Amino acid sequence: MTAAWRTLAALLLALALLPAARADVWGYVDEKGVAHFAAERLDERYQLFFRGGESFDTTQGIATPRPVAVPTSQSKLLAFFDVSPAYKQVKHHLREASKAHGIDYELLKAVIATESGFDAGAVSPKGAVGLMQVMPATAQRYGVTGDAKTPTARKLADPRVNIRTGARYLRHLLDLFPGQLELALAAYNAGEGAVQRAGNRIPNYRETQNYVKTVLQLYGLLKPPQLAAREGPAPSRVRMELPVGGARGRGNLPAREAPGVPLAAGPRDEGATVSE
Repeated sequence: MTAAWRTLAALLLALALLPAARADVWGYVDEKGVAHFAAERLDERYQLFFRGGESFDTTQGIATPRPVAVPTSQSKLLAFFDVSPAYKQVKHHLREASKAHGIDYELLKAVIATESGFDAGAVSPKGAVGLMQVMPATAQRYGVTGDAKTPTARKLADPRVNIRTGARYLRHLLDLFPGQLELALAAYNAGEGAVQRAGNRIPNYRETQNYVKTVLQLYGLLKPPQLAAREGPAPSRVRMELPVGGARGRGNLPAREAPGVPLAAGPRDEGATVSE
């Protein structure tokens, strides 16, 4: 087992504020071919496609997870990546962003799968846009600005711009929370300010907790230990739950704007991120 896989295995278990739970992944592919993933069954459409082999309670010691596949459901959802035109159309942008920002390709893939199911046209109720569900305010922070002809939100509909911007923001969060992938992911979902106000722990938001578990489980499934062993150590820094029917709000705003959002508010209260 490589150091990279041991780190990922530990992250799957050491989620500071999460209650005892199985690290399962549920999902389905809708009529438009968009994949939806969650750490719990959100409605009857969701089928169990990946089951964590261990229950865990972060208040006690934890064993190394032994993931167990659920063959039929898992094969259907994994086949999505092999046949999905939406994924095939953007995977070169993923590889470009992975190389440019030092983020594992499989991690970006897991984040986008959770955020939008590779639906480039996804728009959340809070205004987060595209594959990585980037808020226009976050995009402006990274230089993606609109004009009278093309507003920022429309620019974010471009997969290349969206992925580059989302990856840059993820890179920022990985650097902000070095060696703590779970916090970087929580910040991508709920906002870095929410994580900081929670004492640099995962905020007590059910969506955020499920989001972190979902991304980490998908990441572990997409990059199993055998692949990690062949490729060598993976970068430890990187950031994503799809609610019923599509993407949610977005909370990854700059920390300086976060104090205006009360702690009691749900995740993604404002918007999300990144740049050209």
